[in-house]
Amino acid sequence: MINRILIRIKVVQLLYSYMTSGRTLSAKDACKELEKSLDMGYELYNYLLLLMVELTELHSDRLEQAKEKYLPTEEDLNPNTKLVYNLFVKALMQDPDFRSYIEEKEHSKRKEPFTWRNDDIFMKLMLERVLRSEEYAQYIDTEGNDFEEDCVFWHSVMKNVILPDEELSDVLEAKSVFWNDDLYTVGSFVLKTIKKFEAHEENPIMPQYRNDDDRAFGPELFMQAINEREYCNSLINRYVNTEHWDVDRIALMDRLIMTVAISEVIHYPSIPTRVTLNEYIEIAKYYSTPRSGQYINGILNSAVNYLRSSGRINKE
Repeated sequence: MINRILIRIKVVQLLYSYMTSGRTLSAKDACKELEKSLDMGYELYNYLLLLMVELTELHSDRLEQAKEKYLPTEEDLNPNTKLVYNLFVKALMQDPDFRSYIEEKEHSKRKEPFTWRNDDIFMKLMLERVLRSEEYAQYIDTEGNDFEEDCVFWHSVMKNVILPDEELSDVLEAKSVFWNDDLYTVGSFVLKTIKKFEAHEENPIMPQYRNDDDRAFGPELFMQAINEREYCNSLINRYVNTEHWDVDRIALMDRLIMTVAISEVIHYPSIPTRVTLNEYIEIAKYYSTPRSGQYINGILNSAVNYLRSSGRINKE
C-alpha cells in the first residue's frame, strides 16, 4: 500500500500468524488474507483523512447551532470561523482521488456507512481536544486563512492530538481487527499527504499501489519467505554470535523478520540491499524487542556478505 513499507510489515505479520497457527491456514488463503489486510490499510488511510473533514464540518454545525440559542452570547453570534474555512480541508474535499474513493465507499454494500458521524461521543470529545489544544490557540491567533498555514495546523493537530489519542485506537480497533497495528504506519502516510498538499504537489492522495508490480509484491514475497524459510534459518544460525545469543532462544518474530528480509534480498534484484535491510531493521525495532534491531542488523549484514561471495546475489 502507498509504498512498500506497509506491505513488508503485513508480510511479516502474516508469516508469524501462518507459522503459529498450526498451518490451519493454507498459503493460498493466507495470500488472500494479506490482500484483504492491505485493502483495509488503504481504507484506514482514507478514513483518517476523512476525520479531518468531518471534524471541520462538526465544528461548523456547532457554530451555526450556537447562533440559534434563545440567548446567544456575543461569541455565539460572532464566532471565530477560521477553522471552518480551513483551505487544506477545502482542497482535500475537492481532490478528485479522495472524492472518488469516498463516493465508492458510499455506494458500496457496507455494514456501516463510511463516516465518523455515527461515533457521536468520540467526535465531540475529539473536537473538544482539538479546540483546547495549543495548536488551535496559535492557529486562531492570526486572522484570515493561508493555505500553507492551514496545512501546518492540521499536520500538527494530526501528529500531536489525534494520532496519539487512546480513544482513537479503541474506536478503530472496534471497527476492524486489521487497524489496531496499522495506525502508526498509516498515520505517517496521512502526515506525508498533508505535506504533499502544503508543497502543492500534483496528485497528493497516495494510491494504494503504484503499479502491478507493487500489487503483486506482497503475495509474492510471502510465498518466497515460505519457500526459503529453511535456507534462511540456516543462514541465521550460521551468523548468530553464540557468545551473546542462544540460537534456540532467538524470538520467532525476529527469525521471521530476518527470513522475509533475506528472501527479499535474494529475489528482488531491483531493490537495493541497503533499502531492504534498513526497512526490516526498523520493523524489528517496532514489532520485536528493544535490542532486536542491533543484532538483526549484524546477522543480516553477514548473511548478505555470504550471499554475495557465494554468487547468490549480485547487487549493491
